[in-house]
Amino acid sequence: MIAFMTLCYVAVLAALVWLKLLPNTIWTWLSTLAWMLLLFVVLFIPMQWGAPAGSARIITYSVQIIPNVAGPVTEVPAQPNSPLKQGDVLFKIDPTIYQAAVDGKRAQLEYQKLRLEQYKELESKAAGTRFQVQETAAAVERLKAELEQAEWNLAETTVRAPSDGYATYVALRPGQRVVTFPLQPAMTFIDTSRHLVGVQIQQIYQRHLRIGQPVEMAFKVRPGKIYKGKVKFIYQVTNQGQSVISGTVPIAEKIHAEPFFVRVDLDDKSVENELPAGSAGTATIYTDSAGMTHIIRKVMIRMESFLNYINPWL
Repeated sequence: MIAFMTLCYVAVLAALVWLKLLPNTIWTWLSTLAWMLLLFVVLFIPMQWGAPAGSARIITYSVQIIPNVAGPVTEVPAQPNSPLKQGDVLFKIDPTIYQAAVDGKRAQLEYQKLRLEQYKELESKAAGTRFQVQETAAAVERLKAELEQAEWNLAETTVRAPSDGYATYVALRPGQRVVTFPLQPAMTFIDTSRHLVGVQIQQIYQRHLRIGQPVEMAFKVRPGKIYKGKVKFIYQVTNQGQSVISGTVPIAEKIHAEPFFVRVDLDDKSVENELPAGSAGTATIYTDSAGMTHIIRKVMIRMESFLNYINPWL
């Protein structure tokens, strides 16, 4: 941008010299250096905190599908990368043993209910004890709970989509046995019900950020377009700011000034379905400082949005 404005200045100088409004001397042309220095000090240095820019990315949730019950797979209706609604069937597990458990608990419950009625009748005739009634009543309540658990296990043999989205890299096939271990997910589900927009801003500009400040973004997947939003949340932690309990002494390492993440809410919510997860680009946050520099940043991000037609890199 400095080069562009300097070229414009040189063009104006050349026109004034040609019109003989300025002398054609070395000092006239050396004024270009003073112009560049003026731009750098007055506009481009304040612009770094007045309208800080950083990399932007569309983020979504990736859910590891781990069944709550184990068993051989009998059916996999979910197709790779096909849109699914919340509650659609992903795959089914053989329900034989779980159905048998439900039937067994149901039979035991009916038997204990019958015994409870008999003991109550005997107690009323002084032929039975109160203890027998209470013991059988407790057995009935226990079996009700066990039956509820068995019915839940049976229902979990049908694994459903946790939200709107799609299953990707579906390698699961009928006959394969799935387990409930978290280290061996059955498939990966991409949640498309809500996208997040994350922007990285360097630490030295973080003090100027406020929730609600306007944001403009240009993404590689949509050249020539500017998307607008507002700062939703400023994450007050970075990767190096966390301490994970491991039972070992932390390793001393070189500390880097990692950027902070800022979450942005897009003004047009329908855009979230237009931009695929992983879309990368550049975002600019217009702070309450150095307002005269905002126009320069607006021009720069629009130039970058059109350069996205030919520039595949950030």
